[in-house]
Amino acid sequence: MITYGTAALLFPAISLIMLAYTNRFLALAALVRSLHAKYLEHNKKGVLQGQIGNLRYRLKLLRHMQGMGVLSFISCIVCMYGIYLSNVLVAEISFALSLLFFTVSLVISFVEIQLSNKALELELSDMEEHADPSLVKYLKKKLDPRKKLDDKSEE
Repeated sequence: MITYGTAALLFPAISLIMLAYTNRFLALAALVRSLHAKYLEHNKKGVLQGQIGNLRYRLKLLRHMQGMGVLSFISCIVCMYGIYLSNVLVAEISFALSLLFFTVSLVISFVEIQLSNKALELELSDMEEHADPSLVKYLKKKLDPRKKLDDKSEE
């Protein structure tokens, strides 16, 4: 049997995740504005075009993340109302839907985080001016002890 306490557990979790999504949105908005200024200033189409496509897709994902979070919140409220009416079926179905929407929102968030990392790798590759934007290869190259020995022998 679902109680008020069970359903109420979702409220702080959903609120926190919505706050995190809002922060992601604000960060993306600032990035879009910054990228727009960079585009107007330098007109570098290569990396900027990749970043623009990445940002468009991430904004779409963010919209879906927020939508799923809102649906999760609404389902949780319906669950509380079902408990208030002593309608177990409504309470259980709406609670299950709330969990499902919350899970979908988190999965979309995971995908968006992966794309965010790809965008950072693209920025790194542009600064290094090499074709492979792999962050792992970049770190291996920078942390390779043999490279440090080679640098010392050149001195």
